[in-house]
Amino acid sequence: MTNRSERIRSKLTQVFAPEALEVVDDSARHAGHAGASPEGETHFNVKIISSQFEGMNRVAMQRAVNDALKEEFDSGLHALSIRAKAPVG
Repeated sequence: MTNRSERIRSKLTQVFAPEALEVVDDSARHAGHAGASPEGETHFNVKIISSQFEGMNRVAMQRAVNDALKEEFDSGLHALSIRAKAPVG
């Protein structure tokens, strides 16, 4: 079984075919906070650049990423910081 970081990376790659993708497990910074698990893998930062986001506003891009990761939220992902944008140029 893969860890959550790998599953997030795989799912976002499959759905958005990004030009750039960074997935960082930030769970350690949230230890003891609501939604944090002692095992970690609950809080992540994602930076993604994809042509799939062209014409979308910030809220629409974030919704698209959240929708793509619904299974992860259903299985314990608590918080996701998203920096999404379309390619420049």
